[in-house]
Amino acid sequence: MSRDQKFTTRHSHGIGVYVAGALVIFLLAMKISDMSTDDNTQDSAYQAAVAARIRPVGQIYLPGEEHEAPAPTVEMPAEPEPVATRMTGPQVYNTACLACHGAGIGGAPILGNVALWADRIAQGTAVLKQHALSGFAGSTGYMPPKGGRVDLSDAEIEAAVDYMIAAAR
Repeated sequence: MSRDQKFTTRHSHGIGVYVAGALVIFLLAMKISDMSTDDNTQDSAYQAAVAARIRPVGQIYLPGEEHEAPAPTVEMPAEPEPVATRMTGPQVYNTACLACHGAGIGGAPILGNVALWADRIAQGTAVLKQHALSGFAGSTGYMPPKGGRVDLSDAEIEAAVDYMIAAAR
């Protein structure tokens, strides 16, 4: 017997053993599956559920056929309740104002620095709140409207201004 025939014979036997093993495993799995599955396909509830899943989405009517269609209805989604997430002065400061007023960026007076706040406080609380809400461009820098956080309410911005003024006194 030549070397090629030995090789082919040996590998053919190996492939045959693998195929036979796979067939045995497949048949064993089928038998176990049949033993463990409840045959409820004849149950009326099961049949109704299958019929509901495979029913047609719509119907087709040919010209001349009449069908009374229900009036279309439009369901409007309920408007969500507005979320009242009012933050306190310190919370607004820590989330919006700290970036500039913590380090004095752009000429912003640093929180708690009495010397930097003195001239501004002398202008009055109403002026400071107006600058915080509308924005302000002065000789020392620029304050964007609401500190760039237009999602905050006027009351939240004013609470942050009150907090910073109290810290500078």
